[in-house]
Amino acid sequence: MASPSSAPSSPRRDSAHASALPVPRADRVFGFGQHASLWFSLGVGLLVMQVGSFLVPALSLRDALLAIVAGSALGAGLLAWVAAIGCREGLSSSALVGHTLGRRFAVLPVALNVLQLLGWTAFELVVMRDGTAAIVRQLTGLDAAWVPIVATLAWGGLLVALAGGTMTGLVRRFVSRFGLPLVVVSLCWLSWQFWSRAQAQGFDALWSRPGDGSMSALSALDLVIAMPVSWLPLVADYARYGRAASSALRGTWLGYALANIWCYALGVLVVSTSAPGAELVATLLLAQGGLVALGLILIDEVDNAYGDVHSGAVSVNFLRPRMTIRRVGMALAALGTACALVLPMHSLEPFMLLLSSIFVPLFGVVISQLAPGLPPQRGLRWAPAALWLAGIVVFHAGAQWWPAWGSALPSLALTLGLGALLRSRG
Repeated sequence: MASPSSAPSSPRRDSAHASALPVPRADRVFGFGQHASLWFSLGVGLLVMQVGSFLVPALSLRDALLAIVAGSALGAGLLAWVAAIGCREGLSSSALVGHTLGRRFAVLPVALNVLQLLGWTAFELVVMRDGTAAIVRQLTGLDAAWVPIVATLAWGGLLVALAGGTMTGLVRRFVSRFGLPLVVVSLCWLSWQFWSRAQAQGFDALWSRPGDGSMSALSALDLVIAMPVSWLPLVADYARYGRAASSALRGTWLGYALANIWCYALGVLVVSTSAPGAELVATLLLAQGGLVALGLILIDEVDNAYGDVHSGAVSVNFLRPRMTIRRVGMALAALGTACALVLPMHSLEPFMLLLSSIFVPLFGVVISQLAPGLPPQRGLRWAPAALWLAGIVVFHAGAQWWPAWGSALPSLALTLGLGALLRSRG
């Protein structure tokens, strides 16, 4: 996750920045370029393309792309807003939640965040496992049951090693200086390959093909928003190292929105030009140059898994300050590897939407309470806590009572609006 340019220079120094305390001004070194490159790197991944592939054939190509652009702009905007607050205060995401709900009540969402980050770590490893197994099968024809197990353990071992530092050594230098440009080149190449395939199949026919109606436009918007929203509990862990809130906001918004739109759209394009039921990874491999492109994207996927582990460790440090970020990170990486050995990919969509139901309303409350400045520190702030729980109820009620409006937007509108009213009266 964290691109090398985004992480602090020293593992020991990084661990000294306890999650509940502001980062000293002298250590806030990120500018617009660092924020943008970090969040573009985090927004790129096979997992994002997999989720993009869920949008069709449920929607037409036109409606899917509209949902992707709108959902990415909105989701990345929320991400950038929280990044700006975290940068302004120099605080981690866990600390922002603590100031919003009160330190005692914040234990609940922060603990849930640790669980969700463990889940995301496992999902990232599953994606890297499946991609590696597909590459091995393509190169050697080997399709043995032990290949995914070895691939999972190999990627997991690398992740444990990285969690012991902060993207140090060869991997850190490679990702910061060469990895991101190579991934951009890979995305350009794959986009060209599948755009050419769409042109050959008749793009006008693909564009006018109707969806099967199994997903509404606003439900699709929820699914697109779910990906950037999944980063909300992490964004301030990195933005707190920024020099200025304005550059954190602009860099995070631009970097993540661009990557999210690109990868979602590429997933839609791949599925739209492939035979029904075709696997996305296998289809990417069959493209000309797909083997190299997929390999480079897998390397970038390590950043995402590392970021989940690091922020999970920051959250644990908030709950238990005596537990060091480094050691907890290594433990979470090992546990995520164990989960990845048994995790089915088909559980991804409900998992993402469940997380959205928790963190969309939570960060609606965080934004409304903290955008004007930090409120007085308290052990428990009842009104914001109750508003967060009400937002979760509205999110789930939306799927049952007003499915045409989706879930994320009503929940977000409630928590932002009532939260701002609470703050103005508080």
